[in-house]
Amino acid sequence: MIINHNIAALNTHRQMGSAQSAQMDSMEKLSSGMRINSAKDDAAGLTISEKMRGQIRGLEQASTNAQGGISLIQTAEGALSETQDILQRMRELSVQSANDTNTDTDRNEIQKEVDQLGKEIDRISSSTQFNTKNLLDGSMGKGVDTAVANINTNKALDSGTVTTTLATGLEDAAGNSLGIVEGDTIKVSYVINGEKTESEVTVGATTDLAAIFSGAGTLAADANGATLTAGAAGFEGAVNGLTVSVKTATGETRTSATSALSSFSETTAAANVRNDGQATFQIGANTGQNIQLSFENMSTSALGVKGLQVGNQGQADVAMKVLDGAIQKVSAERSKLGSTQNRLEHTINNLNTSAENLTSAESRIRDVDMAKEMMEQTKNSILAQASQAMLAQSNQMTQSVLQLLR
Repeated sequence: MIINHNIAALNTHRQMGSAQSAQMDSMEKLSSGMRINSAKDDAAGLTISEKMRGQIRGLEQASTNAQGGISLIQTAEGALSETQDILQRMRELSVQSANDTNTDTDRNEIQKEVDQLGKEIDRISSSTQFNTKNLLDGSMGKGVDTAVANINTNKALDSGTVTTTLATGLEDAAGNSLGIVEGDTIKVSYVINGEKTESEVTVGATTDLAAIFSGAGTLAADANGATLTAGAAGFEGAVNGLTVSVKTATGETRTSATSALSSFSETTAAANVRNDGQATFQIGANTGQNIQLSFENMSTSALGVKGLQVGNQGQADVAMKVLDGAIQKVSAERSKLGSTQNRLEHTINNLNTSAENLTSAESRIRDVDMAKEMMEQTKNSILAQASQAMLAQSNQMTQSVLQLLR
């Protein structure tokens, strides 16, 4: 029997400290609901969990970003819807003006409305904003290094006959003669900066097709057929509403020749120099997970209807084709925006699903199993109480030494 060291008490005290410490850990986990409250609980698990948390919060913010992108697109598309309605009204007025039941006074009144509608298109283009950012003035379009010249291509023509003598050699892409003979009249009509221009020539023995289009630009042959490149770059030089008619000396229309020569379609839209201001939507949690969307210039200059004239039958006739091209451009822009909006809606669904699955994975690492931890806490609580009782008993053991002194 010894009295300098109470080994039983020391052992019991150590066990009691361990039980109390374990009980405190269990209580911390139960009160927070988390298995990992500090790095000591699970160092590796903490690292993985924090990485997942970054991804989850990034995905949730990306979903919000995509929703904001949809709102921006809806704003632009709504403005374009009104622009398209205006263009449809302008075309309706052109059809009205093309009818010779109208007097010059009537057409002047029609022209007034066309002018005002054009101004409204420009106002919409310059003032449509989202969070103070202009959308339709070209500032959020895909930039170009230099002004781009407008190009119209006619694949219906045999590229090898563009400079051939018209009365003997002009053929369509299939090699069939267009039937143009000496004495026929070819008239070319087009609109540049709203002004209608006509070029007419009577076919002679050596008439060159390229010469007829010289006022609009340069006509050349390549592998794709006949290509007309505007004489000036940018919106100012754009050739719109290109129409060609072929008539015999007696005034009859050569239908097949007229159809083949009029089959010009815009293959390169005119563009003015501007900085690249494409909208970038961050739709992922990590660097580089984004998409870009350009909002093209939707002003009257860009659409080719600036200063459009319908003051006489000839002007109104060409204006219809010009407006058809402008309506098609707006439709293409709206289609692009609508398809991107649909894409973003699917993106949001995917982001929300990914965030949910990652949250579930992170929960399995970080969250505590409450039932299991309650059992641990109960066990540790009982051990702590038992240790306290045994500590009292161990302290009584040294009292027996005093019995020897009696």
